[in-house]
Amino acid sequence: MSETSAEDRIWTVPNLLSFLRLLGVPVFLWLVLGPRADGWAIGILVVAGFTDWLDGKIARAFNQTSKLGRVIDPAADKLYVFATILALLLREVIPWWLVAVIVARELFVACSFPVLRKHGYKALQVHFLGKAAMFNLMYAFPLLFLASHTGWYAEIARIAGWAFALWGTGLYWWAGILYVVQVRQLVTATTKE
Repeated sequence: MSETSAEDRIWTVPNLLSFLRLLGVPVFLWLVLGPRADGWAIGILVVAGFTDWLDGKIARAFNQTSKLGRVIDPAADKLYVFATILALLLREVIPWWLVAVIVARELFVACSFPVLRKHGYKALQVHFLGKAAMFNLMYAFPLLFLASHTGWYAEIARIAGWAFALWGTGLYWWAGILYVVQVRQLVTATTKE
């Protein structure tokens, strides 16, 4: 199989896992905002976090990376983060300022997309720092969700959840700044040619 056709594959195990994660987003929102079935909702977040890790491992180990995978995997991650912060904000589990900081970072990075397209580029690849930020946020929100309940675990979950949330948000901004710097360097190099 040529490299070009391998990159154009759609039906891979990693892509299937990412697609299943996407399908879980509306189910998660319904569980949190409808029947308030928090245990099931947290279970969906845990499975989403695990499959996010697993699809990357499988893609690299079995050479199943694809163009679609590079789009659908980060899209699923972002949808989970935004669905989770929306649900937790509406349930008054997290404060509005945390949501504002995360959304502001997305808007900051989104400003670079028209510049990339103008110079004939698509979105840059996600780098390790962005993955580390997403990892932290994917763990922070279920923990903060657990912290909103009463029980012996609530205080431990609150401390760990806020540690992951603050660290993840900081890394998320750092990754965003590096992304914009990379865009600027790429555009500057292109215009000099």
